[in-house]
Amino acid sequence: MAIRSGFSSRLGFVAAAAGSAVGLGNIWKFPFEVGAGGGGVFLIMYLAFCFLLCFPVMVAEIAIGRKTQRNPVGAFKVLGFPKWSIIGKLGLVSGVLILSFYNVVAGWAFGYFLEMIMGNFTIGEHFGEYIKDVVKVGAYGLIFMGTTAYIVSKGISGGIEKAAKLLMPTLVIIMLSLVAYSLTLDNAWEGIKFYLVPDISEVRLEVVYKALGQAFFSLSLGMGALITYGSYVGKNENIITSAVLITFADVGIAFIAGLMMFPLVFSQGLPPNGGPGLIFVTLPGVFGSLGGGLGIFIGSLFFLLLSFAALTSTVSLLEVPVSYVVDELDIRRTKAVWLVALIIFVVGLPSLIGNGYSAMFTNFITYLGDEKTTNFMDFVGHVANDTFLPLGGFLISMFAAYIWKKPKFYGEISKGYPGFENSIWSKYLGFGVRYLCPTILGLLFILTVLDRFFGITVIA
Repeated sequence: MAIRSGFSSRLGFVAAAAGSAVGLGNIWKFPFEVGAGGGGVFLIMYLAFCFLLCFPVMVAEIAIGRKTQRNPVGAFKVLGFPKWSIIGKLGLVSGVLILSFYNVVAGWAFGYFLEMIMGNFTIGEHFGEYIKDVVKVGAYGLIFMGTTAYIVSKGISGGIEKAAKLLMPTLVIIMLSLVAYSLTLDNAWEGIKFYLVPDISEVRLEVVYKALGQAFFSLSLGMGALITYGSYVGKNENIITSAVLITFADVGIAFIAGLMMFPLVFSQGLPPNGGPGLIFVTLPGVFGSLGGGLGIFIGSLFFLLLSFAALTSTVSLLEVPVSYVVDELDIRRTKAVWLVALIIFVVGLPSLIGNGYSAMFTNFITYLGDEKTTNFMDFVGHVANDTFLPLGGFLISMFAAYIWKKPKFYGEISKGYPGFENSIWSKYLGFGVRYLCPTILGLLFILTVLDRFFGITVIA
């Protein structure tokens, strides 16, 4: 096997892994999930899941990747448990499906950047028509996938790491500026109240599994991304410290996104449960209210940086199947990147045309016990995001605790953290990986499948 390239520093790894976590999942998906989940109660569940359930799985993924220096499928073969490579295969399928629709949404964001440059602040009022224009939106998605492929083709330190270091700090600065502006608007504090004050009556099973799905989606867990990134990490790096930084970066950006969005939503008199189009419907009008030149500058900059945030996630999603093709099929990296990118773009075509353009994919499926149809994009999200990712997390925690087992798992972590086995982190991870994660993730996976696809609600 050829010598594996890697990140140039811990900062590079954290920036790239945090970039994988921080993206449309935080800025686009998180606010509308919070809105649909009743506000503050969803936020609390999301934070709890990130730290209690996602953190141990993250550490396990990074440790497996670093130990084996392989892709998510090959990693389990190197460890001597080829049958468990089903985890990696499940992750590959999840990542491909998620990237296939994620790229469509990223194309929306890039298109909005161009619309803002032209001063088209009314685009939000025509969002439904905009996403039906499959030629225009498809071209934006193709440009975005091409840009993603170009970065991934440049490798880890020369492509992914370099892009993450530049793009993410800039995004944070713009977001904080927009938070400061949004808090000056009328009814802003009503939005803050909705976002931060939990309403216990909103606690439902659907909210629970959506919060868990959002946590796994935003942290890029259960799809092999962090096994892949972990395979590029040096043996002397402290996995625990890196995982803490990645988790805080993820939840921090998501929290700021909520502080930015809900004052804007309430100031416009819009319902907070506006769905996936929330950020595309709300923000153009807000930017328009700033006045011509300033509105164009802030609006175009925001959607450009939203595109950048999406880019740091799409490169990690693409890197997973690319690393598999390079490692297992022995195909040259550049060829593998463009081949995989093309396949994923084609897989995403039903999501592209399933937003009103094609009746077949707009009314794709009706779940048992449900009266309304679900479009193809939402269906892919329900399968890959809401079910496969928690299942992947369950299997990874089971593998780390009961197959790979504590001595080897902890031994890998200790290489960059000599006193780990006597630290509080050791006890926390031991309990989390052995008991908490398998029990809750396994149970929620079963309940989600029953409730989502069969209309069987076990817990009201």
